[in-house]
Amino acid sequence: MYKDTVIDKKLVHQPKFIGVFFGVWFVTFFVFDLGGSIFGQFLAPVIGDPATSGLYGRFVVAFVLGFFLTLNIFAIGFLPTQRQSLVVWIELAICFVGGFHIFNLSLEFIQSKIWFLISRGLFTTIYVSVISIIFAFIVAMIGAIAKLSGNGFAMGIANFYTSLLRALPLLLLLFLVYLGLPQTGYVIDAVPAGILALTLNYGAYMTEVFRGGIESIPPGQWEAARSLGFTFGPTMRRVILPQAIPIIIPPTGNMFISMLKDSSLVSVIGVWELMFMARTLGQKTFQHMEMLITVAMVYWVLTIVLEIFQRRLEKHYSTVKETKE
Repeated sequence: MYKDTVIDKKLVHQPKFIGVFFGVWFVTFFVFDLGGSIFGQFLAPVIGDPATSGLYGRFVVAFVLGFFLTLNIFAIGFLPTQRQSLVVWIELAICFVGGFHIFNLSLEFIQSKIWFLISRGLFTTIYVSVISIIFAFIVAMIGAIAKLSGNGFAMGIANFYTSLLRALPLLLLLFLVYLGLPQTGYVIDAVPAGILALTLNYGAYMTEVFRGGIESIPPGQWEAARSLGFTFGPTMRRVILPQAIPIIIPPTGNMFISMLKDSSLVSVIGVWELMFMARTLGQKTFQHMEMLITVAMVYWVLTIVLEIFQRRLEKHYSTVKETKE
């Protein structure tokens, strides 16, 4: 029934399986015993204060955690591969979120601030990221076409742009745009400055992605278009780009996820996005950890949503490509 499981059900009746089980349990027991004072916090209601429970407490912690972790590992091994991945992901997420209790977070404080944080900060974060990725897409398309145009003037500008902008840290570029431009007499607000910096920075990286996607089209497509009398412009617009876009779009999803996180840097110039709101709301009562962890969870949820969308997009274009072939 489950041909893609890691553990064959027949192995459970063999001495080798029992030996492996207890071997893993022993190693796990030893690891947990070394950190008994730390992991004991999870079992404090059972064994009492781990700091005063002595050898007995360390032994109980190592025994219980080692046994159940080993049992869990082998139980998951009977599931199909996809379900194994899902179960492990969920378990690790629960452990990760559950570990936050060691910070003694104030849930009441989080509940009182989270909706204001999301309504103001999340909207700005998404707005800045979406506008920036759209402009970066346009810049990258122009840059990639310029690099492949054969025109030395256009190629020189595109190569200079990608070389310079990929060399500048995004934070430095933000300061150059927001603090440097006013010295030339041009004052720019914080949000447009953040969008401009993100656009220029990611446009340079996406230019290379687009160039690679366009160059992946077989040379025969160019030759066929030229034989029909198409110049560079119509060839690019009617023949090359329709085939290159399905290759380019999925990697752009990675860029958008990265840009979503890097948009937190615009908080240093006063943009009211998630990180700025987290720092502002937390500093009044010195409850920074509550806000920082809340923002981390918001970014995580956003990234998960984008990853799901990206997988579906990649699946869609791969299906379209297979259909055409």
